[in-house]
Amino acid sequence: MNHSGSKDGEPLEADLPPYRVVLAETDRGSFETSSGNGEHLPEVLARLLEPDPKVQVAALSELGELVGHQHTVYEAAAPVAMYVAGILSHPAAMTLRPYRNVPIRATMLNWLASTAYDASDETLDRMEQYFPGCLTPDTMAAFRDLRPMLHRAVAPFLRDSHMDVREAAGVAALILTEHPALARRRDHLAGHARRILETSSDSFNRHVAWKCLTAWGHQVTAIDPLQDEPGDCGPHSDGRGDLVPPF
Repeated sequence: MNHSGSKDGEPLEADLPPYRVVLAETDRGSFETSSGNGEHLPEVLARLLEPDPKVQVAALSELGELVGHQHTVYEAAAPVAMYVAGILSHPAAMTLRPYRNVPIRATMLNWLASTAYDASDETLDRMEQYFPGCLTPDTMAAFRDLRPMLHRAVAPFLRDSHMDVREAAGVAALILTEHPALARRRDHLAGHARRILETSSDSFNRHVAWKCLTAWGHQVTAIDPLQDEPGDCGPHSDGRGDLVPPF
């Protein structure tokens, strides 16, 4: 695993291993999913590289159920997230979704954001408030520790030429920078957060931007976009639409 450094010697996040290495070196049988061990994950992950966007989106949806069912982040989420982040620059990530004309890369980034949100302090605190004792934080520790590495994979797409990809990368990056090691990135991301808050049509994305800016001490005149939203407002809710039909 390589580590890059800045010009002033400040250590940066570790580079992701190649996705093929992640697949080859992961002991899938030892990782828990919502339906048992991860022996069947390679077949699902392979479908992310198919040229058919319907197949790709269905695979992401299935992965969400396997490693993040009902907002519970299972052990297999860590290697799966490394794989998904590792193929963001793969040609398969440029497949356009019919009718939407949006690269599948945006959906992959939304998937990473969804999983990061389910392992965030905000979600853990809320779950503990409403369902005391139901969480086993150790099972999501591996994913939470990966957040600096995942951020490094996501960051280049903050400048993507496609607006949907830029927004998805921004939301993922904002959620991932909750990790203390990424505190130095927050000032840079504040501009992205303001753009999302001001221009996004997605209330959850605006909520993420609003919450980050507020937590980082920035002046925000808007109210929390989810303040009046009913029901489940997380990124796996039916309102998001990235991982459900129509494709």
